[in-house]
Amino acid sequence: MDRNAFMDRIRTATAAGRAYQVALNPLATAEQSYVGGGLDPVETFLKEWRAVGGFGTRVADSSSAWDYISEILKTHSVKSVLVWRHAVLEAFGLRDRLVSRGIEVRDWADLELLSPGERKELTFSAEVGITSVDWAIAETGSLVLCARPGGQGRSVSLLPPLHITLLTSRQIVPDLFDLFRELEAEHTGPGLPSNVTLITGPSKTGDIQLKLTTGVHGPGEVHAIVMEG
Repeated sequence: MDRNAFMDRIRTATAAGRAYQVALNPLATAEQSYVGGGLDPVETFLKEWRAVGGFGTRVADSSSAWDYISEILKTHSVKSVLVWRHAVLEAFGLRDRLVSRGIEVRDWADLELLSPGERKELTFSAEVGITSVDWAIAETGSLVLCARPGGQGRSVSLLPPLHITLLTSRQIVPDLFDLFRELEAEHTGPGLPSNVTLITGPSKTGDIQLKLTTGVHGPGEVHAIVMEG
């Protein structure tokens, strides 16, 4: 295959990869593929997130966010929750709100101090994982989670069957290209995260008889709540 034919295949595959998207930039091409987040990046993010099977909403304040989370917990009769330790969740008062409902809270920062066996048992038995994000991408409807010591374990978003993420509109970047600029700006020199996970909707796999299946290798239900301001 010559170079021109190879590049034509890449252009075709790139265009096909955008087919699911709700909001498209008609000026985007294979050579100039910056799509952006449109006039309302929050709405663009939620449209793309829902298009791949995620649930989500934008809310004006923490009270409305808690109403949304409470309804999920009630619907699923949740008894135990695995949580990140993150500035957004701390400001929200997540732990106190959960405890007030009689829910067992398993803080990842506390689990890091346990033996691997104890940590594994508590992690795998949690019904829900609640995180914030480092960023979210409007263009693709993706959450970006960096694993960090002190409370941001990747298992919180990957192992429980239900994942809830609480973020603010300020954490949303317009395009995937913007994410790499943010990563470069924040992680120059030492201190790079051990893992950066991009989550676009619920877990899916085509490994089983080439049929798309949801929730086999991770959460089958995912919710994103975006608080304004």
